[in-house]
Amino acid sequence: MIDENEPVSETAESGESALKPVGAAYVSAHLPFFPERPGVYRMLDKAGKILYVGKAKNLRRRLENYARPERTCMRIQRMISQIDRIEIIETATEAEAFLLENDLIKRLKPYYNILLKDDKTFPHILITTRDEWPQVMKHRGARDKKGEYFGPFASVLAVNETLEVLQKAFLLRTCTDNVFYHRARPCLLHQIKRCSAPCAGKISREDYRALADEACAFMHNKSTKIQEDLAKKMERASLEMRFEEAAVLRDRIRALNRIQAQSGDLDGISDCDVAAIYTDGEQTCVQVFFYRGGRSCGNFAAFPTQTAGQTDGEILQAFLGQFYMTHSLPREILLSTPLPESDVVSAALSAKAGWKVKLTDAVRGNRKRLVERAGMNAKEALIRRRCEGAARAELLERLRELLDIDHPISRVETYDNSHIQGTSAVGAMIVATPDGFDKKSYRKFNISWDTFTPGDDFGMMREVLTRRFKRGLAERNLPDVVFIDGGEIQLRVALDVLRELNVPDVVAVGVAKGVDRNAGKETLYFADRPPLHLEFDNPLLHYIQRLRDEAHRFAIGTHRIKRRNDTLVSALDDIAGIGTQRKKALLRHFGSVRAIKAVSADEIAKVEGISPILAKRIFDSLK
Repeated sequence: MIDENEPVSETAESGESALKPVGAAYVSAHLPFFPERPGVYRMLDKAGKILYVGKAKNLRRRLENYARPERTCMRIQRMISQIDRIEIIETATEAEAFLLENDLIKRLKPYYNILLKDDKTFPHILITTRDEWPQVMKHRGARDKKGEYFGPFASVLAVNETLEVLQKAFLLRTCTDNVFYHRARPCLLHQIKRCSAPCAGKISREDYRALADEACAFMHNKSTKIQEDLAKKMERASLEMRFEEAAVLRDRIRALNRIQAQSGDLDGISDCDVAAIYTDGEQTCVQVFFYRGGRSCGNFAAFPTQTAGQTDGEILQAFLGQFYMTHSLPREILLSTPLPESDVVSAALSAKAGWKVKLTDAVRGNRKRLVERAGMNAKEALIRRRCEGAARAELLERLRELLDIDHPISRVETYDNSHIQGTSAVGAMIVATPDGFDKKSYRKFNISWDTFTPGDDFGMMREVLTRRFKRGLAERNLPDVVFIDGGEIQLRVALDVLRELNVPDVVAVGVAKGVDRNAGKETLYFADRPPLHLEFDNPLLHYIQRLRDEAHRFAIGTHRIKRRNDTLVSALDDIAGIGTQRKKALLRHFGSVRAIKAVSADEIAKVEGISPILAKRIFDSLK
């Protein structure tokens, strides 16, 4: 991909007059300078803000459309009127332009493009086939570990269900290397017949490797062959009166049969995604179902924005381009509606995946049923979203009236702190919008006690708010309402910070629990009016409680992570000769400080960069 900061073609910038044209006039004046080649174009306004990113097989012909705005919808006419400059990037093919276009859209988020805001990462299952004793585990993020990956799965629940099947059917270990290599007795999983206990020598390396290979074959939809082989082994074991072994094989077959029965109407469906779209007015939902190895891996609902005036095919095409920029691709994608440029999209996705990706919109039989199911789910998800949105809108309107704010509320921030006797102190900020909790905007603040007394909650709150609003002023990103977990004193701290920084138009409210700290007896503190107690059954009180509880949850979770990291780091930092690199090497090799404590100095010395003398020092220090 081309870097955002890479110089672009200056072709469109030549021949400017003293009175620089804008809008459609700019496009008309510069048409002769645009190449008749594939590429990507970026439209910018006078402030340099990117309005739109598009691609074309022939850049000049595509941009001719913008020279005649009367032929476009009102939304595009507004965009054209703001054009101050057009930058272009030539590509070798239209498929390459498609990939570049969607990469830029995801990174730059131009205002007039269809945008996928519901993007997320999905978990996978990893079998570490290159390990001496392969492990099966959940995995999310970059594929930086060696082994075979299976997925994506739409939820952790779907991953856990598949992991349970793999444990029952193939008895693979799920424990970490640190636990595995320092264990001599079978764990509970072996007792309940979900692990073959390789840690305790209950299975040979060859037999365990065979189990791992069978698990991979199962995930590749080769379960029928596996079941046949297991049935033969069970029959042979039974005939030879090895009844305990036969019982284990029977249980494995049953586990495979159960998962096969759950596949239902997936005959002929192995590795594919189903994408269906439902549009009602200016709101759209795209529902994606994942099928891998002949089994359902769950579904995911996305709600693209800026879709007004676009056809279902155009929206779905934009969605696929952005969605598969960061997600693994199947062999086939079943579609509820044809795409305007199906061949281009297929070629682009195939180039990204490294294999042929087939796009199918004309479906029959099982495939038709799957597409219809996805479409029904898309419709229901959009209806639910509208209902939830209406409820949130009503609550925010009640909050606006309560606080006497003269404009709609678009952003609410709630703050909380967490520490234990002054240690591992963190501040937390959560964000709520008319669309619900905006978890991408959550922020944590690591607190040092250099400037105030450890355990000073008021000093912590002052530091957190000062850091947040200094940055917010610089970035012009401010909330409408701020809730502070605490009473009158905490509110006063917040008001002091807002006044000192000259933060405009932000209403601060303190939320304090009653003396018995029971939910429902909260007191709201304001800057310019007496405290208020809302009725127990008031929906607005429940909304404020939900905001406070979410801030508390986020603060506690962040604190626990920091406390764990602080504990791990401090134990090694106190040892002379242990710097950043050696610390990383030790933790990477053993997994934790606790594991290092459990081994001998000779074992520690096996770590790269650790001499026998240093290993003895580490051993003595940790003991």
